[in-house]
Amino acid sequence: MSNCELRLEGVGFRYRNGHEAVRGVDLDLGPGIVGLLGPNGAGKSSLMRVLATLARPTSGRVSWCGSDTAREPDRLRAALGYLPQDFGVYEALSAREFLHFLAAVKGLPAKRVAARVDECLAAVGLSDAAERRLGDHSGGMRQRVGIAQALLNDPRLLIVDEPTVGLDPEERLRFRHLLTDLAGQRLIILSTHIVSDVEASATRLAVMAGGHLRFTGTPEHLIARAQGHAYDWTVAPERLAELRQQHHISRSLRSAGGVTLRVVAEAAPSADAVAVAPDLEDAYLWLLKAQGNA
Repeated sequence: MSNCELRLEGVGFRYRNGHEAVRGVDLDLGPGIVGLLGPNGAGKSSLMRVLATLARPTSGRVSWCGSDTAREPDRLRAALGYLPQDFGVYEALSAREFLHFLAAVKGLPAKRVAARVDECLAAVGLSDAAERRLGDHSGGMRQRVGIAQALLNDPRLLIVDEPTVGLDPEERLRFRHLLTDLAGQRLIILSTHIVSDVEASATRLAVMAGGHLRFTGTPEHLIARAQGHAYDWTVAPERLAELRQQHHISRSLRSAGGVTLRVVAEAAPSADAVAVAPDLEDAYLWLLKAQGNA
């Protein structure tokens, strides 16, 4: 599996109603897991559709292996696996039947389909449930079927858009492990608004807000930018609603002594607030809120 680079140069996308969802995005992406973070409405799904060649950029250029994907979309499509946010299934079919159907749609050679379907079912841990109706699968198992269909053509570029929405904690953890197992020579783009989805697996982050790319770099670099701006502050419970209006709070924990808040701010919110090392959730909030980039 040879490596190819996905390059975005000034990419923008505007809907017919005039809404500009993506604005001037520049990125160079190679193999590994890239976490595309941003709040709902940031432009992530619109950008994913452009990258998956489901929409043409209205400005700028996307290239794969040096080829313009708007002019030569089939070159990227041959290397692409895509799990959209609104992935649906035929509930009356089994997982195996559904994957056979999609393999035919994708044009896989007939003599390879049965073996490839078995490989993809095994990769997502569904070999034992391959004959069950999809309508009887849990949300997490359906997402695994979604990943299996995205892997049918052994893609070098795998795009997954908000894949853990609605999953329980155990299913979410299993999904993260699966993406890590699939990484290597592939480029995997994981679009999400849930920081924990990328915290343990992404080697690189891209953060979007308001259609713009606000940050690109490693998780460690984003955390470093928030150093000196995270504080733990224990307050009386009756002050919680008031302080949420006044400060950027990434979490709150009740205890016998009151409520301990994690506040991200330019300076300590109070003399009794204690400076702490930020984590990725704090750094993400610092980037989007405390610095006024949301």
